[in-house]
Amino acid sequence: MGSFTPSSFFEHLSPVPLDAVYSLKEGFSAVNSESKLILGSGVYRDEELQPWVLPSVKKADEIVARSQGSDRFEYLPIRGYSPFYTAARDLLFGSLGLKENRTVSVHTVAGTGANSLGARFLKETISPSAVWVPDPTWVNHHNIWSLAGVEVKTLSRMRLNPERGDVIVLHACAHNPTGVDPTKEQWRMIASLCESKGLFPFFDCAYLGFASDDPDAEAWAIRYFASRDTLEFAIVQSFSKNMGLYGERVGALHFLAATADVALTIKGHLSRLQRGNISQPPTRGAMIATTILKSPDLYREWLLDLKKVSTRIRNMRKLMYDELIRLKTPGSWEHLRTQIGMFSYTGLTADQVATIRTDSHIYLLESGRINVVGLNIKNAAYMARAMDAAVRKSA
Repeated sequence: MGSFTPSSFFEHLSPVPLDAVYSLKEGFSAVNSESKLILGSGVYRDEELQPWVLPSVKKADEIVARSQGSDRFEYLPIRGYSPFYTAARDLLFGSLGLKENRTVSVHTVAGTGANSLGARFLKETISPSAVWVPDPTWVNHHNIWSLAGVEVKTLSRMRLNPERGDVIVLHACAHNPTGVDPTKEQWRMIASLCESKGLFPFFDCAYLGFASDDPDAEAWAIRYFASRDTLEFAIVQSFSKNMGLYGERVGALHFLAATADVALTIKGHLSRLQRGNISQPPTRGAMIATTILKSPDLYREWLLDLKKVSTRIRNMRKLMYDELIRLKTPGSWEHLRTQIGMFSYTGLTADQVATIRTDSHIYLLESGRINVVGLNIKNAAYMARAMDAAVRKSA
């Protein structure tokens, strides 16, 4: 037979680069160095830089394993596991006294699935001219909203005047990637802006309780917006970080509607979109989360686990900061201590990041964002020394 090369329907496609975080992982894996270090991925690590199963999660997992029967592999309803999304909603709103019939909740495939479902629903229903995202923001926000067919604009360009019905993405707490949150007064101003401009707030809540071990305090902005009773809004919620359920993909999407009738209509549309996308979410992770949220003893233990996490994060920040001060590294580094949550926006330039990667085999994103708990007592000073050398080299 003669050689034959078939034509392709896809020859017109241009290559797409790998997501920055996953590209960083590939580069890290390819390097053979005992001193190499990766500070990119948003996953919690213990002092030995190993995955940590929260004790409360381990106990809940055992309870779920003992209690599940032959129905453990059955399909969930389209909206998912109702005890889970109800408990997740209550964690957000607390004792606010929110009317349940005005709230629509859906169990999703983690925060990414909730973001995607919410973006697709809003594109189809209110058809925003744009979605306004923080600059910087979680890198996947751009991808998700673009795939939904909504133009993405940054809040730094808000002076261009958004149109009524545009969506504004807000990080509820522990902003990714900067670790800098608005003050209460600033949240009040943001709420007033949403009212006056007719914007639709879209909260992304991926780190509730993770930064300060106090979910109630970190849910303040969401509860404040609800208490004004002047805005409809959505909340994306993930339990990947605060329960360490990364691979279980546990999330929820909530809409606060103006009336019960509107909420009922939203429920139908979300169910239709969920059915067409994934049909229904997975079971086990949601059951683990529900077991913790519904058990007073396990809930208290979970808060202690979060305290251990947040304390370690603060300690790593301090170790890095102290070493930079000891080295008299040029520049101001106070932000390393005042930022909160897993991530830190170091302020390093792309060239300085490249120097650190080449000279010290430390892998961080080009933006200078690091995952603070990729550090430990043994290497925090090493990271600081690498930063010091890169800053001085670029001076």
